[in-house]
Amino acid sequence: MITIYGGWPTRSFRVVWLLEEMGVPYRTRPVDLRRRATDAEFLALNPAGFLPVLEDGQVRMVESVAMLEYLTGRYGPTPLAPVPTDNRYPDFLQFLHLGEAGLAAYLNIAVASRFMAPEAERENFGRLTAERMFLNRLRLVSDRLERSPHLAGDDFTAADISVAYALDLGDRLGLAEKYPAVVSAYRDRLAARDAHARAIARDPPSTAPA
Repeated sequence: MITIYGGWPTRSFRVVWLLEEMGVPYRTRPVDLRRRATDAEFLALNPAGFLPVLEDGQVRMVESVAMLEYLTGRYGPTPLAPVPTDNRYPDFLQFLHLGEAGLAAYLNIAVASRFMAPEAERENFGRLTAERMFLNRLRLVSDRLERSPHLAGDDFTAADISVAYALDLGDRLGLAEKYPAVVSAYRDRLAARDAHARAIARDPPSTAPA
């Protein structure tokens, strides 16, 4: 049985949502990040102490986008991941990784500044720069959505799951009011998916700030 260590609203949601879309059985195991130093089971899987962690038999993984690739490959084929010979594959792969490397990763700095820095240091240069870089790269998403309903073309894929998490994280940081209208409408369409609602119900709350 696949086990996902995490909790909403951390990056574990990407993985739980994908598993709901695929119909693959799994279980979730919540992690309290405020008490992770005493969570020996969790730290044995990821000594760095961040979420999520995937455990699948002897497989251990700690990067959420890599988990999406692993699960679609291991438990596919699935329409959620075009094969390399598919014309959609380059766009799929680009946006799958953009969701973290080009979007959500920058917001880690903003999260730390807003929720962990002393009050006088929250509006710092690093945070403002990270938010600007996030919004700059969001132009790639809006440009693509002006030409197709999803990031890899007409159909929903794991790339949409990857980017949607980053958009949700930006929203929690107060950036959604700066999203282009096409991006906001896209978020609404994705949130209306049945598997999205099931994932919210299945991914237990975490105490992580974002």
